[in-house]
Amino acid sequence: MSSFKEEYQKTCEEVLDELGRTLASVDPESLERLCDEIFKADQVFFVGVGRVLLALQCVCKRLAHLGIKTHYVGEITEPAITDKDLLIVGSGSGMSLFPLGIAKKAHTIGARIVHIGSNPNSDMKELCEFMVRIPVRTKFYLEDEIDSCQPMTSLFEQSVLLLGDVLAKMIIERRQLDMKGLWQYHANLE
Repeated sequence: MSSFKEEYQKTCEEVLDELGRTLASVDPESLERLCDEIFKADQVFFVGVGRVLLALQCVCKRLAHLGIKTHYVGEITEPAITDKDLLIVGSGSGMSLFPLGIAKKAHTIGARIVHIGSNPNSDMKELCEFMVRIPVRTKFYLEDEIDSCQPMTSLFEQSVLLLGDVLAKMIIERRQLDMKGLWQYHANLE
């Protein structure tokens, strides 16, 4: 019988292996397009639900630290979205009612929309400019999805957060931002 320490180390290795395989499977061209869309937008909005929303809120905050005007749908100070803005929709299945409804509304306003998800054939497909696909296990169990030892869609939510941090680092490098200078955007009422 293995000890808790051995089980912990084994589980960590499994989770990190899944994350490594997942991030390596994301199409870099789609991430570059997302970067370009962020640069073009006046403001960047994020929408998702549940744990995906929590991961997107972290990405939203990190991009704000880079001087990008960001908001998540539903925040109390959320401004109007316009046709000069970008909506990033996080939904593994691409079928969650709230993100899909918000995407439809943003589409009628003329905002550009990018879907970060796993299911390439969702209803989101008709609304988005393109998709950044994280091909991990969804509730649909598609054939080409990366399987996970973790419960439900944990791997997707973790990947959204890490992909956001990878994107932030790449934006810093592309814009040649001074890391020390980024603190001007960090909250200071702490």
